[in-house]
Amino acid sequence: MGRVLVADAIEDSAVAEIKAAGHDVVIRNKETDGPIEDQIKGFDCVVVRSATKITRDVIEAADSLKLVVRAGVGLDNVDQEAAKEKGVEVQNTPEAPTVSVAEMVFSLMFALARNVTQADSSMKDERWEKKKLTGTELWNKKLGIIGFGRIGCEVATRAKAFDMDILCYDVLDIEQVCADIGTRRCGIDELIASADYITLHVPLVPQTQGMIGEKEFKKMKKTAFLINTARGGVVDEKALLKALNEGDIAGAALDVFENEPPLDWALVKHPKLIATPHLSSSTIEAQERVGELTAYKVIQGLKS
Repeated sequence: MGRVLVADAIEDSAVAEIKAAGHDVVIRNKETDGPIEDQIKGFDCVVVRSATKITRDVIEAADSLKLVVRAGVGLDNVDQEAAKEKGVEVQNTPEAPTVSVAEMVFSLMFALARNVTQADSSMKDERWEKKKLTGTELWNKKLGIIGFGRIGCEVATRAKAFDMDILCYDVLDIEQVCADIGTRRCGIDELIASADYITLHVPLVPQTQGMIGEKEFKKMKKTAFLINTARGGVVDEKALLKALNEGDIAGAALDVFENEPPLDWALVKHPKLIATPHLSSSTIEAQERVGELTAYKVIQGLKS
């Protein structure tokens, strides 16, 4: 059977399931095992999350690698072109955290609408600021969803329950799914200019790098809020800080950052920003599903 290197932590149950299928599993210790390029030889499969980078150098150093499984959604930490050139299959588990991420969007949306974090902070400082912290309803507001895949659709489905007017943008053909859910597809410029809340659900690829920048912030309503639970590089953080300082938008919530943890904390500390440390998929249920799907994809992938 195959040898599997688990480079980033996954559920113990997933490791047990892979072992039960007859595979030899090695848990990588980043502190003592040295560069992964030196360790990858002899392994048929490597499992990663977001921390370990499977670069071209890693793939070229491998001598028996058949499969890379990314336990999670994105694949930006795997050099897919190098993998394809060497005949290495790349899998991920995008289905696992869908509900958790969609729910996180709403937790951030509510926090922005109702000044939840500011209210909590003022109460802990023994200040009663009821009038100052008056919020707004989500009812009848325009929600702009950029990226209408699994997570975008889950967000839209839940937004319907709040009677939000939902606008969607995607580079793919989403006319039918929009019709099924009851949303409206539009161009990105219209969405940015008219939405009260804008939530991002796109992968980090060259085409989306910095797609929300100074030009886009200038087009937004001054009462608009931006939410990003996708990938940090999709938003130009310097442009966002400028937009918040100049009042181009009302506020933002970020669960992801260009560097994690951030190298510059000025944006995180801004009073109009809610910041969380990449928690969107950090639920018990999502992690269990990630483990289950990772084990399944490792086992199935090594059968072929």
